Amino acid sequence: MTIAEKELVIREEFENFEDWLEKYNYLIEMGKDLPLIDEKYKIKSNLISGCQSSVWLHAEYRDGKIYFTADSDAVITKGIVNLLIRVLSGRTADEILDAKLDFIDEIGLKEHLSPTRSNGLVSMIKQMKLYALAFKAKYESSERESK
Repeated sequence: MTIAEKELVIREEFENFEDWLEKYNYLIEMGKDLPLIDEKYKIKSNLISGCQSSVWLHAEYRDGKIYFTADSDAVITKGIVNLLIRVLSGRTADEILDAKLDFIDEIGLKEHLSPTRSNGLVSMIKQMKLYALAFKAKYESSERESK
């Protein structure tokens, strides 16, 4: 499934709810399904700055793709980061860097978050794209050197 297809699925899921209370409850439920970060990665260097709550994000590069795991001490934040992981995990660096993530605005997420949670969302996206940039630089340069 492409990023665009995953975004469409999420948009359709959110269309099933009548109001934002139901959508918040859905985010909380999604937080329970978050691919949790291994405890050894819950370290200061994996904390995302700019988030109201503590959010740890870890990325691994395997077979040309980047896989994310995360955790947070806030249930809604777990749901938010899980949305991003559903869309971006298992993708190439270029796919992550090119992702527009329009579904965030289309489902109304940004406008229904407090300013601090909205800043945290932006920080999570930024960190995921930074991981993609770092892996791209590291692995593409090593591929060029090996040729």
